[in-house]
Amino acid sequence: MPNVIDASGKVLREMESPAVLNEDYGDKLTVVYRAVHREFANSRAGTASTLKRDEVRGGGRKPWRQKGTGRARQGSIRSPQWRHGGVVFGPQPRSFVESLNKKERRVAFIAALADRFRNDAVTLLETADFSIGKTAGFAKLLFGSAKAARVGPTTLIVCRRGEAHAAEIERVGRNLTRVGFTDDGALDVKDVLRFERLLFTTAAYEALTQRLAEKQEQTDGRP
Repeated sequence: MPNVIDASGKVLREMESPAVLNEDYGDKLTVVYRAVHREFANSRAGTASTLKRDEVRGGGRKPWRQKGTGRARQGSIRSPQWRHGGVVFGPQPRSFVESLNKKERRVAFIAALADRFRNDAVTLLETADFSIGKTAGFAKLLFGSAKAARVGPTTLIVCRRGEAHAAEIERVGRNLTRVGFTDDGALDVKDVLRFERLLFTTAAYEALTQRLAEKQEQTDGRP
């Protein structure tokens, strides 16, 4: 169960973790890999492009006559063996989009979250009275000191979209190199695995719990 802390780092209480995250997903590593690979692949622009021999400008004239020069015969200065010539089998614009069904994406996301919960890498932040105004104070909350923030565990802070103190939290933490920010709706399996620990605001955690419960109901086929 994750601890709930306040802006001073004091532990206020423990919060119950969703039941779906208490299961063992050790046999779902392949699905997690496919989900992460899909997210990276789908973010690729696919715009790499080279010119083939017939697309390079120039080279229409034979550089020298066929016989009698003692040199190898050449038909164009745009042949692949020439400098500034065409490229053989070079990259062309293409789509790298991969598909993965909704159920597999959900399982991968839950498996990644379950790993963080199982390893006590999730903490909740009560933001009702959040009053940290400087980065040094926020670094002390997350890492113990500003110096430790340079080598401490990478931390992803998840806020509820539109919640009161989200902008203030991001402002005091954006200069910390080992800290990232996202909102509960944009959190995905790649983000969960990229950071060593997760810090949810209580509002974001409640939204996540509700989201997991709704998806569980859809999976179970309940109305």
